[in-house]
Amino acid sequence: MRAIIPVAGFGSRLRPHTYTLPKVLINVAGKPIIGHILDKIVEDGFDAATIIVGNMGEKIRDYVLSQYKINVDFVEQAEAKGLAHAIYLAHESFTSEPVLIILGDTIFDVDLKPVIKGQHSAIGVKQVADPRRFGVVELIDGFAQNLIEKPEEPKSNLAIVGLYWIRNPKLLEQCINELFLKDKKTKGEYQLTDALQLMIQQGEKIKTFDVEGWYDCGKPETLLATNRHLLSKIPDKKKLDGVVIIPPVFISDQAKVTNSIIGPYATISDGAEIVDSIIKNSIVSEDAQVRQVLIDNSLVGSNAVVTGNFKRINIGDSSEIEIN
Repeated sequence: MRAIIPVAGFGSRLRPHTYTLPKVLINVAGKPIIGHILDKIVEDGFDAATIIVGNMGEKIRDYVLSQYKINVDFVEQAEAKGLAHAIYLAHESFTSEPVLIILGDTIFDVDLKPVIKGQHSAIGVKQVADPRRFGVVELIDGFAQNLIEKPEEPKSNLAIVGLYWIRNPKLLEQCINELFLKDKKTKGEYQLTDALQLMIQQGEKIKTFDVEGWYDCGKPETLLATNRHLLSKIPDKKKLDGVVIIPPVFISDQAKVTNSIIGPYATISDGAEIVDSIIKNSIVSEDAQVRQVLIDNSLVGSNAVVTGNFKRINIGDSSEIEIN
């Protein structure tokens, strides 16, 4: 089975981190985002993947080839024309066999085996409070009838979460090509939602499946929320002399931590050096240095240096002091 993973986005909402690192290589709970995705598809029985890369794609290629034995093809999306365009670039790998499309900025916790065993194509969905920010599915008799990209007046609260099981990839290829021929764009891009709608109009039956475990990594606050969720699954085993660890945390064996308090919900990556600091609900990336500071709800990029000074004060009643 083959998975198609588009990861060509610029990750603009995660700048400045994504100026020098592709979004999918940002460390979450001890490994890059794409590492969690590949672990999941390998666990579910996939033995091949096509990864659509863009800016800094060579870094993604180097990581995947060095860490995974799964059969992987890489395709470059040189120009951002939308998700349907990205998927079309992988059309040479389309056969009569089904494919899984899984967006590269989202981590999923869902059992795909019942979906794969089903007779129909299927789209992962989740009920959301404000569906206007998502592609939305309208159902009739259990099957998708209308797929609308970011509707202003949604008739459904079932948001498409970026997980698609396509049983007829050749038909998907034809429908995307039809978008190109008619130059049909939504919000300035060729949308996968529109291609799937064409598939439905041509007789493809598409069901939905619930995805409660849907963890967005697209912006700092959701990235940290995903980090918290994934860390909560890590066993409490780490112990370091002179370090207070408040689980759950991930501390790399290649990190150096001294005289500090780590956690809860802290990720300390390879090569990071933490001295005389308190770090909680944060991600400290590879080879970063953190000294004499309290860091909370923060992202520290690779090779960054954060230093400060703790203060000792003796202050009386009804006083006011400002510490810089």
